[in-house]
Amino acid sequence: MENFSPYSALSGGLLIGLSAALLMLLNGRIAGISGIISRTLPPYQRGDTAWRVFFLTGLLLGSLGSRLVDQNVADIRIDTPLSVLLIAGLLVGYGTSLGSG
Repeated sequence: MENFSPYSALSGGLLIGLSAALLMLLNGRIAGISGIISRTLPPYQRGDTAWRVFFLTGLLLGSLGSRLVDQNVADIRIDTPLSVLLIAGLLVGYGTSLGSG
């Protein structure tokens, strides 16, 4: 890993921690991605989906924004088929819901 920098890793971790803490402080919610996604999809509670959609949209736009700001971000190559990744993601989400977290 020639691009590794402990400073970028530290700043990324701090930003993730800050966003999770702010979500808890300002919205009283835990930033658990499996729970946020599962409660965004039907059946969902009325009036409780807007912040979830904004949170997930922010995650996607944040990754696109980092690519726009720094064109030298390392490209990640994944050789696993998309179908396998989707099934693995669903299994992880199901497992975390079984384990309550």
